[in-house]
Amino acid sequence: MASSPPLDEFARIARFFAPLAAPGGLKLLDDAALLAGPAGFQYVLTADAIVEGIHFRPDDPPATVAQKLLRVNLSDLAAKGAVPVGYLLTTALPPAHDEAWLAEFARGLAADQKRYRIGLLGGDSTATSGPAVLSLTAIGRVAKGRALLRAKAKPGDRVFVSGTLGDAALGLAVLRGDLPDLDALNLGTGGRDFLVRRYRLPEPRLELGRRLIGAAHAAADISDGLVADLGHICKASHLGAMIDASLLPLSRPARALIGAAPERRHLALTSGDDYELVFAAPAAARRRLLALGKSLGVPVTEIGRLDKGKGVRIRDAAGREITLDRSGYRHFG
Repeated sequence: MASSPPLDEFARIARFFAPLAAPGGLKLLDDAALLAGPAGFQYVLTADAIVEGIHFRPDDPPATVAQKLLRVNLSDLAAKGAVPVGYLLTTALPPAHDEAWLAEFARGLAADQKRYRIGLLGGDSTATSGPAVLSLTAIGRVAKGRALLRAKAKPGDRVFVSGTLGDAALGLAVLRGDLPDLDALNLGTGGRDFLVRRYRLPEPRLELGRRLIGAAHAAADISDGLVADLGHICKASHLGAMIDASLLPLSRPARALIGAAPERRHLALTSGDDYELVFAAPAAARRRLLALGKSLGVPVTEIGRLDKGKGVRIRDAAGREITLDRSGYRHFG
């Protein structure tokens, strides 16, 4: 008898952990939980782990590893419109990560604590004979009933994204040496370094997320890829989406690399680690949202709309539907 294929991340969550969720856990359909806080507020809790060799490279500077760990969690708070309050940290480190490594790791955390006005509240540390595993739980605060949830999108909402897409995947490709045409292309001053930085140091869109409250109906951060994370909004809201691949915002280096090899466009659709925001808002909010992005120095781009269909569909500039072999990063299977 043939064995069943392994469950993916979300099937595992649905089968084994969703039945255990407390009311504030939102049936584990979102990337955070909501708990009652001080009068008029709720606490937002989110947790993410990163593993050496999977989410960061063994030769990445320890300071940027620490900052990436904190920032990917802050990105989840941004997607809820929350203000950071504090965080818990757990480390499982092999012997090679000695006191010198930890000193640089702590230096990176200290720099970002100052930048994002957040502090360490506690956690745990242990040893491992395997790769380093780092887990962080971030706590934020949002006005009661105002958090941006995946389940609140509406038919006819426009789909917007912040920043540019595909940069982190291209940055990882730079570090791996997977771009043989890199030296022949004119990426502009610092183009290579820009892409690597986007992989190592994502920018959580905290201020944008906070100011989306009242303008957007639903939001998610792009951690597993645009199609996958927009798909989470669609699933939670029982809607479908159509996005126009020709409208995807690309940085100058990404545009050059994709122009030289158009098959790389899928990186802007399905690759993780961008940590930009994808959000749904009524068409009437478009001008307000574009102006907001301009005022914050963070591009906001309309790329599609939500409808009463199912799943995320993509069309090219000629209106032809594009088929992808995957929707985004898969943690299992």
